[in-house]
Amino acid sequence: MFENLSEKLERSFKLLKGQGKITEINVAETLKDIRRALLDADVNYKTAKTFTETVKQKAMGQNVLTAVKPEQMMVKIVHDELTELMGGANTDINLKGNPSVILIAGLQGSGKTTFTGKLANLLKTKRGKNPLLVAGDVYRPAAITQLQVLGEQINVPVYAEPGNNDPVKIAKEAIRQAKLKGNDVVIVDTAGRLAVDEQMMNEIAAVKEAVKPNEILFVVDSMTGQDAVNTAKEFNDRLDFDGVVLTKLDGDTRGGAAISIRSVVNKPIKFVGTGEKMEALDVFHPNRMADRILGMGDIVSLVERAQEQFDADEARKLQKKIAKNQFGFNDFLSQIQQIKKMGNLKDLAGMIPGMGKVMKNMDFDDDAFKEVEAIIYSMTPTERENPAILNGSRKKRIAEGSGTTIQEVNRLLKQFEDTRKVMKMMSQGKNLSNLMANMPRQR
Repeated sequence: MFENLSEKLERSFKLLKGQGKITEINVAETLKDIRRALLDADVNYKTAKTFTETVKQKAMGQNVLTAVKPEQMMVKIVHDELTELMGGANTDINLKGNPSVILIAGLQGSGKTTFTGKLANLLKTKRGKNPLLVAGDVYRPAAITQLQVLGEQINVPVYAEPGNNDPVKIAKEAIRQAKLKGNDVVIVDTAGRLAVDEQMMNEIAAVKEAVKPNEILFVVDSMTGQDAVNTAKEFNDRLDFDGVVLTKLDGDTRGGAAISIRSVVNKPIKFVGTGEKMEALDVFHPNRMADRILGMGDIVSLVERAQEQFDADEARKLQKKIAKNQFGFNDFLSQIQQIKKMGNLKDLAGMIPGMGKVMKNMDFDDDAFKEVEAIIYSMTPTERENPAILNGSRKKRIAEGSGTTIQEVNRLLKQFEDTRKVMKMMSQGKNLSNLMANMPRQR
């Protein structure tokens, strides 16, 4: 995410390296490079031009302190302006009303139905809500089934009327059912089209008029760049939505939509989708996104994700086992499962300052731990608790059972032993500099 933009901005700041102070001449060259980087990232031209002019005004007005280098000052100014450009602060959704009604809009293929399920999951698990999903997309053949499958995954009810092609009647009846059954949030999925058309706009405007939603969220595929911004403007002109949801930010996105959309439609980005799993939905924080764009990582979000997955009592028990050198493969497997729940591995690595650049060309996929898990599952309970007993014949059996080789089993055992040593160092409060060196490497 934003890798190319981050690299180009970093290169722009280097133009000021070695300069004694910020001058109109050297800042002009830097800003020209920054504007080019933004345009390459598919940022709206007017937005990029206004942004660089604002940065120039602020840069020329700064008295650079002796302890602060010109490029450091420029990074600070660009960071602050990026944060402001993307909204300044995060904006929550409106959950007033009983039930609260949230209307989801967007083009077909933007990830609208998947987001509907993710939002229900977030409201249920993190806000203590009792949501009802509404299958209001009556045209796409698989839309109702898709929403029902998602509802089963997260254990949230779905209201649907197969055969009824009137989304207004479906939405109104769903709200009535929600009141009867005690659902405090109703999330209405609506039909999308391959392009904006009059029929689509009239239909969703009719649904809006009928159900009077507390919140209208426009879902947009961030990989479509500037097209996403233009589509958002057309929807906003008709619907006056309350916020934007950017999906597929874990993909090969250039970042233009995230940076431009607020300035074009003057509506906040409220959520970002960072993967296919139901947990892969984050509240949008402009300052944290600016950190990531400038290669500073996002430790706060990383810690928040970790806190959601790691139980404090279990962590204390694990620490005791590590201190006594009793950390086994069952514990290792448990940690892997929790890490997988946190999201895409490459995305997580990008949250660590400096790691995004280091891991740019490394291949991380959702099955990165598949081989490791297969080897561990091929061990007996005794072998998992006491890896030291793994001799040649046991390793051969494990390799055959997991579809791997003895060499791969040995490599995992070596990595496990290195990890155990590092974890013991951590539990004793020693330096953590060896942590990354001892992490399992991707091939």
